[in-house]
Amino acid sequence: MPHSSFIGPLAVAISLGALAARPAHAQNQVANYGFGKPGTAAYEHFSFWTKDGRRTDIQYAYGRDRKDTQLRHAGPTRVNGQPGFKMRFANGHTLYVVPSGTTLKVATSATAAPKTFAWEYEGPVNGVGTNCSVCTPDAAAAMRLVQRHYLR
Repeated sequence: MPHSSFIGPLAVAISLGALAARPAHAQNQVANYGFGKPGTAAYEHFSFWTKDGRRTDIQYAYGRDRKDTQLRHAGPTRVNGQPGFKMRFANGHTLYVVPSGTTLKVATSATAAPKTFAWEYEGPVNGVGTNCSVCTPDAAAAMRLVQRHYLR
């Protein structure tokens, strides 16, 4: 399964539209991070959701068609002395996440080489597209959301 080194066949085929289908009211907020180029087999994406000031969902999408699955927060951790947190797939597979500047380092174990996920803008480009009212407006705001709600 060359498109994902994280979960392979575990993902459920749900369109990315499921991520955008959440109610858009002021209490919801999401930080989006991606690795690779959207629309390619190597693409990976995480969405970290909060509602009413509390963490809620973590969504993972991958590949050209953005196959989508949900993860759960599995608690804080330290990786090489750095604060981070774990995310767990339904099959028990765990990922280790360490914030680094405005990016997230995501690895399959505490000792594995991480992939670097950068904040992704979700909204209109050159006036084309839909505004995402719940998306963090920039990389700094996305990192604040992750640090405040997912590092503990």
